[in-house]
Amino acid sequence: MMNELSEEVRRELLPGEQVLWSGRPRQGLVLRGSDALGIPFSLLWCGFAIFWEHSVVTSNAPAFFKLWGIPFVLVGLYMVIGRFFFEARQRARTFYAVTPERILIVSGVFSRQVKSLSLNTLCDVSLTEGRNGEGDITFGPQSPFPSFFGNSGWPGARQQSPKFELVTGAKSVYEKIREAQRGSFAT
Repeated sequence: MMNELSEEVRRELLPGEQVLWSGRPRQGLVLRGSDALGIPFSLLWCGFAIFWEHSVVTSNAPAFFKLWGIPFVLVGLYMVIGRFFFEARQRARTFYAVTPERILIVSGVFSRQVKSLSLNTLCDVSLTEGRNGEGDITFGPQSPFPSFFGNSGWPGARQQSPKFELVTGAKSVYEKIREAQRGSFAT
């Protein structure tokens, strides 16, 4: 089932290019498996940074030490709460499309980024599906070692391979992509 075609995707289509499917990742705040380690680590980091800063500010420490702790507190606050909002905003500005010729991923928080992957040259397409039918479709090789920062919303963190992330009905979308690939190899 094709979702309403967004203006962001429409801007990237070539004249006469047909859309087989378009969609978006799940919206809102999301907890992931990597958060099982990320949340305790970020709480420890932030707690220690706040403790350090409080101790330095309430003592007669030099101004340098008072200023030294501020970036660590800010990073800690980002790791505890800010990253969830950053990632949600990133997903809110992400759009996906499948055409008979290519995969389109339009995203970007600070600047608009467009990734176009030709179905003719795409050799590795992987599906990771959850119990509720939501999942990820990865285009290219997957790392055997999941990145701690890969899905964390950490600015600058990049996936090794592009993907459709947190897609509803991921298996159906995966099958459309494979079908489009078979059609593009036949021509």
